[in-house]
Amino acid sequence: MSFALSAFEAFYVPVPEDKTAATKIVEEFKSLFEDQTKQKVGQNLKYDVLVLCKYGVKVAGPFFDTMLAHYVLEPNTRKHGMDYLSEVYLNYTPVSITSLIGPKGKNQKSMRDIPQEEISDYACEDADITLRLKRVFEPMLENAGLAKLFHEIESPLLGVLADMEQEGINLDSDSLKELSNELLNDAQTVEQEIYELAGANFNIASPKQVGEILFDHLKIDSKPKKTKTGQYQTNEEILKKYAPKHEIVDKILDFRELVKLRNTYVDPLPELVHADGRIHTTYNQIIAATGRLSSEAPNLQNIPVRTERGRAIRKAFIAKDAKHTLLAFDYSQVELRIMASLSVDEGMIQAFKDGEDIHASTAAKVFGVGLDEVNREMRSKAKAVNFGIAYGQGSFGLAQNLGISRTEAKEIIDAYFEKFASVKQYMDASIEKARDKGYCETIMGRVLPLRDINSANGTVRSQAERIAINAPIQGSAADIIKVAMLDIHEFLLNSDFKTKMLLQVHDELVFDVPKNELEEITPIIEEKMANAYKLAVPLVVDSGTGDN
Repeated sequence: MSFALSAFEAFYVPVPEDKTAATKIVEEFKSLFEDQTKQKVGQNLKYDVLVLCKYGVKVAGPFFDTMLAHYVLEPNTRKHGMDYLSEVYLNYTPVSITSLIGPKGKNQKSMRDIPQEEISDYACEDADITLRLKRVFEPMLENAGLAKLFHEIESPLLGVLADMEQEGINLDSDSLKELSNELLNDAQTVEQEIYELAGANFNIASPKQVGEILFDHLKIDSKPKKTKTGQYQTNEEILKKYAPKHEIVDKILDFRELVKLRNTYVDPLPELVHADGRIHTTYNQIIAATGRLSSEAPNLQNIPVRTERGRAIRKAFIAKDAKHTLLAFDYSQVELRIMASLSVDEGMIQAFKDGEDIHASTAAKVFGVGLDEVNREMRSKAKAVNFGIAYGQGSFGLAQNLGISRTEAKEIIDAYFEKFASVKQYMDASIEKARDKGYCETIMGRVLPLRDINSANGTVRSQAERIAINAPIQGSAADIIKVAMLDIHEFLLNSDFKTKMLLQVHDELVFDVPKNELEEITPIIEEKMANAYKLAVPLVVDSGTGDN
């Protein structure tokens, strides 16, 4: 461990390999780490918090993470490492880890192999630079008007995420092993069907060979698209268009899905289970510029849900034991509610206040029919427009999305803007404001610089314009759920409830709940989520429980 209290001076505490002896030394610092009156400054602090947790230390905030501070100041860059920050902000190049333990690879040494004197300088420099960076970033956050977002949302959230990562979620590895065999059998069956339809054996996993079979051998299109290297395009989007032309296409898509599910989720997930039988993902706070969290090793935010096989994978995530149940809450149409609120569109606000089905209500207005005359097709078109508009999508995108002509798509969008004039005004104003200021911001003041908003290149500029419309909406949704997580975590810490927050999947939170607490805890969490922020329309929260 290394500590710095003033610039250019730091202290190194060697910790032996033996866990009992190590714990003894760490315990001498326990009161310091757990003192809520002392701010803890670090670079990627969540990692340190989790390491100390293994030694029975519950590090208490307030936190100041220099990596997070830089992310809040510069959300568009992927570079938040200490060496980079030191060079840019302190004009100093630190001793690199590779100069100590060698480059990555099988011959790389461990810190345990390095003489203490050498480690001492390296470790002390780490602590010193981090403290000096903190002193650079603190006034920068103040001057940029980002101190509140940093101190009240991002910093305390790292403690919440550390607790969630520590808790993990239970995985039924046996069911995944069974599923793996099923997928393998299905893939082999589909493979044979493909060979029969093609009249030849080929490598289905090779895009090049798939192209040759479809276009040279079966000739399903006389003018197929090619890539820059001259081979046929066979990505999912392209193949879906060819599905009506030959039954082999659906089979190839099916084969790809089976292989992907097996290789991406079904086989790797059991390998990632810790000794406690649980999966512990890592949440990233510094990846998405809009403020959304991402999850890795494994990514638990993208477990498939749209297909039956995907849902079979979700079934492997189970409650702690027979006395617990999983409880999930999600915000209903949060981004559309934010859009209604930001645009102050009376029609939309009223529809949400009256608890109407917003897509049906939009369809009624756009197609000029009564609410009771809206059919499924109208509703799904209106839904595509609602979400498309929130993402800054134009008629070309909508036409592709719905498989309709650009003319029809343009008519639908024009009708939409006629009925929801304030939404159009909001979009135009968002772009104007971004042009003027060079950035857009969320309801909690998170800033996203838009350096290309005045670009002379039309494609680049229109991409920035789409971000100017969508980022405040998506970023505000991220802000709201983060506030809810902080409130719920704080409540659970100071209560006798044994309920644990496990996962965040964008607009959704998942908990492990003792069954005897279910009835009491459900309305409390719902209320905390619904009141995380006051919009012009109510925030609606749906919940559901299950063994998996």
